[in-house]
Amino acid sequence: MNTFAAYTEAFIEYLQIEKNASPYTVKYYQNDLEVFFDFLLQEGIDDLHVVSHREVRLFLTRLYEQKLNRRSVSRKLSSLRSFYKFMEREEWVEKNPFVHIHLPRAAKPIPGFFYMEELEKLFEVNDLNSPTGQRDQAILEVLYGTGIRVSECQGLKLGDIDFSIGTIFVKGKGRKERYVPFGRFAEIALETYIHDGRMKLLEKSIDTDAVFLNARGKPLTTRGIRVILNKIVERAALTVEIHPHKLRHTFATHMLNEGADLRTVQELLGHENLSSTQIYTHVTKDHLREVYMKSHPRANGQNRNE
Repeated sequence: MNTFAAYTEAFIEYLQIEKNASPYTVKYYQNDLEVFFDFLLQEGIDDLHVVSHREVRLFLTRLYEQKLNRRSVSRKLSSLRSFYKFMEREEWVEKNPFVHIHLPRAAKPIPGFFYMEELEKLFEVNDLNSPTGQRDQAILEVLYGTGIRVSECQGLKLGDIDFSIGTIFVKGKGRKERYVPFGRFAEIALETYIHDGRMKLLEKSIDTDAVFLNARGKPLTTRGIRVILNKIVERAALTVEIHPHKLRHTFATHMLNEGADLRTVQELLGHENLSSTQIYTHVTKDHLREVYMKSHPRANGQNRNE
């Protein structure tokens, strides 16, 4: 095993054991390290001790020459900074050449979300007399009604749902756990599906405690949920695109637009940092106009003193 491979193996073990990093996170770190080590070997460098700011800047130049966007470059720099921090901790290098390298600012687009008119169409197209229709309705109500991630929805077990107090026990990123409340619409959809549609789907397979099942009675995958959501959009004849987080974005946007405070939404979404929640503080044009018309003394052409 060469030196770079040994360092990579030690760092990956640290990510998995100490940081509880997900397989996807580990994969991205590993890929970023491979890109950096390939660059070093092309420059005739096989010892991390000789890497300086000069090599780091040259590495950045190479990344930009490949037409990588700012977000990709930022992620690679963040990965390598974490790697060198780990190397310093283990006293395998004396200094971190990435420590004074500033990450390029990535643009933060406003998350896409559904308007209420679009949501109403989505909730109207499922066949509530069929097992899969009941399942699709329950998935839709849970995702919009709680704001949980698609992966968290896929991992739900029957024991995670407490109908007596209206909460769902969610296992989130980094093995972090939280309780999320759900409302009356989600409650009705879940009860209908669990006591009717799910029982019929389960007849086609072995017993499982997974909440959401496919047509063969086996636990749905995250990809399966994405396919279901796309089909719901198709049935609703909407021209909008849907992606795994769009209902989550919609949940957060509507909560904030209706007056929920940022800290509460942060807890509901399971965000570790408030900055992750702040991207949802945008408001719709309709909401802006509604607030303006209600609040400004001369917005509607009437004198309030009359």
